Amino acid sequence: MSEQRDEPDGLAEFPLRIAFDSLLSPAAAGDRDDQDVSSIDLWSLLPSNLAPLFRPGVQDLTEEIRSELNRAIPAFGRRMDGSFGRSVTEGIQQAIMQFIDRLADPTAPQDDRAQLFRELGVHELYDGPILDVLQTAYRIGARVAWRRMSQVGDRAGVPTSTLCLLAEAIFAYIDELSALSVEGHASVRAREMGALERRRRQLLEVILSPAAATPQTLARLAEAARWPVPERVVTVALELRGDEPEQLPGATLDSRILVDLEGNEPCLVLAEENRDALHKLSQELPGWRAAVGPTVPVTEAAESLRWARRTLGLVSQGALPDTDVTWFDRHMSVLWLLNDPFLVQEISERALAPMAELTGKQRDKLSETLLIWLETRRSAPEIAQLLDVHPQTVRYRLRQLERLFGANLEDPDRRFDIEVALRARRTLRGFEHSR
Repeated sequence: MSEQRDEPDGLAEFPLRIAFDSLLSPAAAGDRDDQDVSSIDLWSLLPSNLAPLFRPGVQDLTEEIRSELNRAIPAFGRRMDGSFGRSVTEGIQQAIMQFIDRLADPTAPQDDRAQLFRELGVHELYDGPILDVLQTAYRIGARVAWRRMSQVGDRAGVPTSTLCLLAEAIFAYIDELSALSVEGHASVRAREMGALERRRRQLLEVILSPAAATPQTLARLAEAARWPVPERVVTVALELRGDEPEQLPGATLDSRILVDLEGNEPCLVLAEENRDALHKLSQELPGWRAAVGPTVPVTEAAESLRWARRTLGLVSQGALPDTDVTWFDRHMSVLWLLNDPFLVQEISERALAPMAELTGKQRDKLSETLLIWLETRRSAPEIAQLLDVHPQTVRYRLRQLERLFGANLEDPDRRFDIEVALRARRTLRGFEHSR
């Protein structure tokens, strides 16, 4: 097993960039005029006599991968007796056979072998999106295949350098199969819903589930949807104010926006540089309430949407003003304070313990005075103006606060806790009154 392939003629003097002949698209021809870098196909570097070495173990490897999938992915184990199970078993065996056939002849046509893996992306599982499950399954399959093939190769005396190339080929091949399944899922959904609008909806779903697609697949879907993938995006959570309108206005929205108005949790996604389009939302989406999430890298779009939905929830509950469009970045302190009510309550009880024995009216007056002092650090006369009371009243209250809190008012950490507690109390009180 020590067969070595000669380096392609004319490339010895140039650095090499390894490329793959892919099931997805033909390998790009190397630019022979490029004096710095030339590309060669990785498959051509692997000895063709690896194929007969691995071919006898195809059935055993298929069973080993299937068993590992049953153990690691409950959704697979519960469905293996039906058509989905048969498709998975056939997919495992075909994947192994195709990989070995490629080792034997990297130039053989691959296009007719891709359909099975596209079809795997069409199945639906009860436990969640098929794409998420398939990504896990492909990774497990690659791990098991590499473990078995490396053992077989090592026993046969395959050089370590060749085994390293083999590992690279296995994991790149698995990425390719994953992309085919995502592509199949997207194409079928597009046929069901029709044309460009459906492709854009599918792209939005993939962007909000970044684990479901490689960057290459995302770029391919974006091209089909005519929506260039940006580095950073903004998300918008939506909610109908009343009954569903007679006609959904998605087609009238700015074409730079990816739209889902029909799902259980309607939303929008757009590039950071197109953020100005959001200023027209109240006109373009009458009858809808919207919350704009933080601007994030495209890979974190789901996190942005989570905060947008959290913001929208606080608007619906009355904790934030009910406007047509609410911006996350204008209410971050409230979102922070209300994100963990239990923790806020614990901080408040500890920080404001010195006022526990006061009457409710006394606590309110002293809390109001203390918070303004902490926020502004102004003099008694200035605070009195803000509170519309006599300066002497403010001085009296400040002396009371000094007696109650003592050195805590001089400690920066304690002051911070006190201010957080008072701000949380003010926010929660406004929330309760609005309800």
